[in-house]
Amino acid sequence: MAKILKLNAISPVADGEFPAGYTFSEDVKAPDGIMLRSFNMHDYPLNDELLAVARAGAGTNNIPIPACTEKGIVVFNTPGANANAVKELVLCELFLGGRKITDAIDWVKTLKGSEGLSKTVEKGKSKFVGHEISGKTLGVIGLGAIGVMVANTAADLGMEIIGYDPYLSVAGALHLDNRVKVADLDTLLKNADFITVHVPLTPSTEKMFNTESFAKMKDGSVLINNSRGELVDNKAVIAAVESSKLERYITDFPADELIGVPNVICVPHLGASTPEAEDNCAKMAAKELVDYIENGNITHSVNFPDVSSPRSSVARITVLHGNIKETISKITAIISGKGINIANMLDKSKGEMAYMIVDLDEKPSADVIKEIEKLDSVLRVRVFD
Repeated sequence: MAKILKLNAISPVADGEFPAGYTFSEDVKAPDGIMLRSFNMHDYPLNDELLAVARAGAGTNNIPIPACTEKGIVVFNTPGANANAVKELVLCELFLGGRKITDAIDWVKTLKGSEGLSKTVEKGKSKFVGHEISGKTLGVIGLGAIGVMVANTAADLGMEIIGYDPYLSVAGALHLDNRVKVADLDTLLKNADFITVHVPLTPSTEKMFNTESFAKMKDGSVLINNSRGELVDNKAVIAAVESSKLERYITDFPADELIGVPNVICVPHLGASTPEAEDNCAKMAAKELVDYIENGNITHSVNFPDVSSPRSSVARITVLHGNIKETISKITAIISGKGINIANMLDKSKGEMAYMIVDLDEKPSADVIKEIEKLDSVLRVRVFD
């Protein structure tokens, strides 16, 4: 049976998702699968037996995606599993952005042991007057699982919502409240009192909040970043806060230059730090690994297309291959040339990569598999019976 390596402490709910005979431990050698959270795998050796890596969380910056792809290793993440935890933190930060709660709490701590505490509090509280979020405009950049939940809940709190996502999925659109207005990025920046960002870190999104983008924003707006610290140019955000262009910057990614800056709130990466979120992520990651190892089904992969189908035939082969013309016809020709009937076939592409599931009426011989493996575009072939 399969061996799954733990590279981080994982919620014990994952244990119940692995069938009898599976090994799930931090001591596994030559694993078939790896599950991790924040472990940095970029210098980690990828053994030949490794079929898949599952990140119990959404971000995969700690995993060497190109190297995994080259070796035919499927990388999974768990989108949406921690969405509610992050949504709740964003809601908390909306209130922290509107009202000077953290400053007020810090001030009260300095009053311990002083005489006339009640009078001092009443006299000094005017320094911490804030504003309500109801009636204000929230811009949500990125309308994935988290962004949609934030937008819908903020609308229920009485906020006007502007959303922006050039890659909005059908599922995301269907779950989006009809009170959310979708607009271009410049319109969002110009009109939002609060902005929360929920996009992955890519070359195109790195430092997307910079001097130029801050100039487009309303004076006194609040920026909330629970996605990745690198989405924001820290020097530019400090200048924006100091000039009152931004009233507050709240981030879940502390950086040395940000700590202690007035009106910058650094949260110690608490977005998904709830036992409920950790349980959900661990359970989803384990299910993804088992379904791929047992059936060859791919769900929530970041480097290969999602392709899945129920098992209903005598045998199944799966092929990870490059998205190259005539690859499909060459594979089916090899199978048909041996007189094997194809009962069902699925093949989907994702960028330069593709994945094929072929259900057969009989188990293919080793020669058939070797012939498919010899094709230049093929990365990995697996057989299930």
